[in-house]
Amino acid sequence: MDYEEIANVYSRDRELEMSLAFPVLMRKVYLWMTLALAITGFTAYYVATNETLLTALYTNQILFWGLVIGELALVFGLSAAINKLSLTTATLMFVLYSVVNGATMSFIFLVYTASSITSVFLITAVTFAVMAFLGYFIKIDLTSMGKILMMALIGIIIATIVNIFLKSSGMAMILNYLGVLVFVGLTAYDSQKIKQMLLMAPDAGEGAQKIALLGALSLYLDFINLFIYLLRILGTRRD
Repeated sequence: MDYEEIANVYSRDRELEMSLAFPVLMRKVYLWMTLALAITGFTAYYVATNETLLTALYTNQILFWGLVIGELALVFGLSAAINKLSLTTATLMFVLYSVVNGATMSFIFLVYTASSITSVFLITAVTFAVMAFLGYFIKIDLTSMGKILMMALIGIIIATIVNIFLKSSGMAMILNYLGVLVFVGLTAYDSQKIKQMLLMAPDAGEGAQKIALLGALSLYLDFINLFIYLLRILGTRRD
């Protein structure tokens, strides 16, 4: 057997390994994302229906902002230190983030009716599924679009902070619609990026699973933000 034949055999073996690892890793991405959403939803509802926790959260500014800062620290810490963390530690950080995010999102049950929360969640789920499907199967490279969307997201964040002082309802609504467009696009972009990264994974070992976990975190954030922006537009407020 000459060198070319050996190379072809090795290449076929690698393709087989990748084809076996890839679907396993993709399933883990969506499983982790779904579990995180379930944890967030349960936590938000539990806090909203527990008067003691609700009072403690929204009357104690130190506790509330401590949770917000904790959320940011968990996201940035998990993303930056993923290579140094064990898979177990990284997963626990993701779960903890889901819980803390659920606690800070409990306000939606106080502001919006349960029926509108449910309907907007279903709309978000369908929209997310369609865009994730398109991102997964589309042949066009979405890298350039992803960069533009990230810059647009930074612009929305800055404008939102400015509007805290301006208190313009018109600007707030414009930002909500822009937020929907940005996260619809980011869902497709992240779906394609995750697919490309996991296709390069040599196996379904711990390193590849940590990449899948980060992918789940990205899609989770896309879903949550899309849901919040749609809720601000379509949600029915309580009397």
